[in-house]
This record gives sequence, C-alpha cells and structure tokens, in this order.
Amino acid sequence: MRITSINDRALVRLIAETHLKPPVLRGLVDTDQEAAILAELEGRTSARLIAERDGSPALDRRELAFARRSHDLKLYGQSHINAAFSYTRPTGNRFNSADRGAWYCAWDMLTSAQEVGFHRTRELGFIGRFEHTAQYVELLADFIGDFPDLHGAVNPALDPDPEAGYPAGQALAADLRRGGHRGLIYPSVRHAGGRCFVAFDPGIVQNVRPGARWSLVWTGAPEFAIRGL
Repeated sequence: MRITSINDRALVRLIAETHLKPPVLRGLVDTDQEAAILAELEGRTSARLIAERDGSPALDRRELAFARRSHDLKLYGQSHINAAFSYTRPTGNRFNSADRGAWYCAWDMLTSAQEVGFHRTRELGFIGRFEHTAQYVELLADFIGDFPDLHGAVNPALDPDPEAGYPAGQALAADLRRGGHRGLIYPSVRHAGGRCFVAFDPGIVQNVRPGARWSLVWTGAPEFAIRGL
C-alpha cells in the first residue's frame, strides 16, 4: 500500500446540529448547581464521559483531547473529538469496530454529505418512510503526516455493501494500527471522485472549528437534496 504525505486544512466532518446545542438537561433546572447534579447522573451512562473518566479496553483516556491541553486552555471541539472515539455503532463502521470509534472526514462537503446521507437513508429505509429533514454542521479539522492511501487499490474494504466492506475494513484498520499508522486515506464509495480520511488516533485531529450548516431533505424517495442554511 502506498504512503501519501498530507498537510491539509479544513477537512470536513458533518455532525447532526443537535450535538452543538446547549445540554438538553439544562432546561429542566433553575441553577448551575442543579445542572451539575444532572450532569453527574448523565455521566453514569454517557460513553464519552465514561471514556474521559475511565477509558476502555480499546481506548486509553490519555489519548483523548482533554489530556493534550493544559487545564486552563480550552480546546474547541474537545467533546466532539472524544465523542467520535467513544460512541460507536454496535457493528462498527468501515474502519472501526464497536470497541473504538474513529474520526471520519473528507476533503469536501459534498463527499461528507453523501457519506452521512447514506447512513440516514438506510435508517429511513428500516421504517419505510422517506419523509425527513436532518440538519448538520461542519466540523473542520487540519491534518499533517504520512498515511497509507487506498486510492488506486483494489481492496475488499472498499466494497459498497457494509456487510462485506465493513469487516474487511475493520481488519485492515486493526492491522494498520498495529503497524503504527494513525490514519488512512481512501476513496469515497458513496461519492464518485470523493477523497476521505479516517483518523485512528484522537491526537492527530487538529484545530477543530465549526463551518457551514446544511440540511439534507428526503421528500418521499431515498434520494435526498442538500441545502445550505
């Protein structure tokens, strides 16, 4: 597998806009002290907070974003970085298992939109109703380093069918991590010509900041429209 050097800014990760809003529980109480009690209760079940406090068998808490900054220096996007590695699907994703998440992003917004739109479309298919609007916000991040690159390669990890591609991709990612690689460049299987990146290590996700807001709209069919907000 070839190795490609990158030093690129503003790779795009789309997250549901609700994840940037103030804590939902804050509206249930009147004081900061009461909010702190609710936050403590939330922490008993929050995968991110548990990972930040205790780590997990597959994720050392010292890898997470808060451990890379002095206590008095606030890192924007800290919770979003940590959440990407703490919250996982039961079956994992293309290059991460259920044990440990990863930071997925792309060099352009349209590629990211097609990637997240694919997953949302699958969810709508499960209920058989393609009437939906989902709002997303860009998280932009910078990356520098030398990474394995699947462009031009024929690899089972790039199979569009999750049932085939995900197990192969997870095995590939595990091998790469054991070999000391911290991320992987790969072609999008949802957007022709799109270029994607997955970070295996929270420590390489740099300079996170918010970008534009977008809406994905389904109006009765699996195809969706992308609209700026």
